[in-house]
Amino acid sequence: MEERPVAYVLTPVLRKDAGKKPKMRRGRGFSKGELEAVGLDFKKALKMGIPIDKRRKTVHEWNVEALKKWLSQKGGE
Repeated sequence: MEERPVAYVLTPVLRKDAGKKPKMRRGRGFSKGELEAVGLDFKKALKMGIPIDKRRKTVHEWNVEALKKWLSQKGGE
């Protein structure tokens, strides 16, 4: 049985603006727009073990950069 790779290093960061002071928090997964910005489709990202949040619609630059960095390291192995 083939073992799927775990992308535990990849955790998206979201802005939490409600309340007095804006904060950052960990997200459930990357949005479809963030995956498309890197050039991944939904099924390929799932096979790679990248967490995906179907409900999110936002595209954050820092998450796109994190995905690009992770993919470049993954390709270099």
